[in-house]
Amino acid sequence: MAEFIKTQNSFADGEVAPEFFAHDNLNGLSMLENMDIMFGGGLTRRRGLVSVDTLGGSGRLVPFSFGETGNYLLVLGNKNLLVFDGVAVVSNLPSPWPLSALDKIQYAQRFDTMIFVHPDYSPYILRKTDNGFELSDFEFERNDSDMSINIPFMRFDDSKDVKITVTSNSQGNNFATFTTNKNFWTAQNEGGRLLLMNKQWYIMEYISPTVVYAYTNGTYSLPSAPVSDWYESAFSDRRGWPCSITFHQDRLVFGGSRSWPSGVWMSKVGHHNNFDVGTGLDDEAIFITLLSQQRQQICTVVSSDNLQILTNFGEWAISSKPLTPSSVDIKQHTSVGSVATRYLPPQKIEGATVFISSTEKDIRELSLDQLGEYYNANDLCTQAKHLMQSPIDMSYNEEWRQLFVVMENGDMAVLNQNSALGISGWARYKTQGQFKSVATIGSETYVIVARGVNFYLERFSSGALNDAGEYDFSFTASGLPVRASGHNASLLKIRKIAARVLDTKTLFINGLRVQFPNCIFDDGANGYSGDISVNMLGCQKNSVDAPWTISSDEQLPVTVLSVSMYGYYNV
Repeated sequence: MAEFIKTQNSFADGEVAPEFFAHDNLNGLSMLENMDIMFGGGLTRRRGLVSVDTLGGSGRLVPFSFGETGNYLLVLGNKNLLVFDGVAVVSNLPSPWPLSALDKIQYAQRFDTMIFVHPDYSPYILRKTDNGFELSDFEFERNDSDMSINIPFMRFDDSKDVKITVTSNSQGNNFATFTTNKNFWTAQNEGGRLLLMNKQWYIMEYISPTVVYAYTNGTYSLPSAPVSDWYESAFSDRRGWPCSITFHQDRLVFGGSRSWPSGVWMSKVGHHNNFDVGTGLDDEAIFITLLSQQRQQICTVVSSDNLQILTNFGEWAISSKPLTPSSVDIKQHTSVGSVATRYLPPQKIEGATVFISSTEKDIRELSLDQLGEYYNANDLCTQAKHLMQSPIDMSYNEEWRQLFVVMENGDMAVLNQNSALGISGWARYKTQGQFKSVATIGSETYVIVARGVNFYLERFSSGALNDAGEYDFSFTASGLPVRASGHNASLLKIRKIAARVLDTKTLFINGLRVQFPNCIFDDGANGYSGDISVNMLGCQKNSVDAPWTISSDEQLPVTVLSVSMYGYYNV
């Protein structure tokens, strides 16, 4: 039996999965719950939560920030939209989206305007006005000459063999009856547009699967034969609406739709409501389709150093600078894939785009190589995949350097990331309830929490020692099984465990309370800083259990810089 002293003065790798317990090169833990990894590698009790408001039901959080003072938090609920100024509701607006549709809403912001898209709903615009906020329909730019709109048109696969016979209509000179050679129309065609005979037609009324009434602004001549050269608007109730959105090089970009999942539409430069491709001039709108052997469904589009297009099968990028219709340099870089069933907003972390993979087990970091030519998609949770339990929301706090990932089971996985200091470790957050959504505004991170049958908006705060003023939470950190001299220790006899702490007022080591000087509990007194220890009297441990655990369920500050073990081992 050999004597050992083993000190761990960095916990930078956070909680790791059991399959990594036998690795010598990890500064990890077998469990890390409700604690954060500090920039110096130590551990501190997580921030508590403070109440902001009670919500009428579940919802989804969206950040809305512009200027130095324009920081707002949006709460999307069941057909309503609340705007918070961080403290209270400043606007309560009706919205078109039921609760069941919220997980697929995507958004993009430019100055004081945010545009929302959903594959089953026409886009909407939220604007900050002098009188508050207003939510209105997104309207494509109109042409003064004939009042046509600059919406993209295309030919869908199921219309390739459809011919339209145009006949006059008794409703007036600008009306016509469109009759197809086979069943084609549905009631969802009403309100849609066609491009036919060099004119835009608005479908006024559905009559039957072969007949609709249409209207155009201006006179027309009846064609002598059925028309086969015609196009539908890319977006409509029947064909679906844009699935994803971003702004890139002063263009508004739509990615994918329900009927054309691999399409990318880019507006005219500086005219974000104009998607007319025109004659291909440099500033005119652009349309491309991703071409590959697999059916690519665009999950989201991200404006970064390049225009990044994340699909269910891989990661694409358009690197053209400037981006013009004649110079679209697009290629697929990696083959990870993203989640297609819901929107998990990618986050910008240290210059990279962080997204959740299609397996829902990986958090990937999309970044250019040193030459700036090819993207890599490194896995940020290689050693902690057990924490990924069906993610449903994600947000990054740049000041805290923490990535918050809400899980379907109501827990939250939190990545503490600081590459310059070698910190990249995961922890698990729990509360008395379930986390439902997360968003960050400036340096503040907010969550929706379900507690019982009620839902609350709450905010993390370094000054809060419990959650919402009444819900206590405990913390736990457990060490990895001991390895000594490159070998697994088969049996340990631990005689003492010591910890170096900073401003700490409570701590249990392996279930034993640490005694602190009484003076630290005086009002206004700092916690204890220094070395503390408990004697274990030769406590035996096997080779697979955590040799030490620090914990407490008392609502007091705790910071641990290092943990040391003293004892004997057998190999």
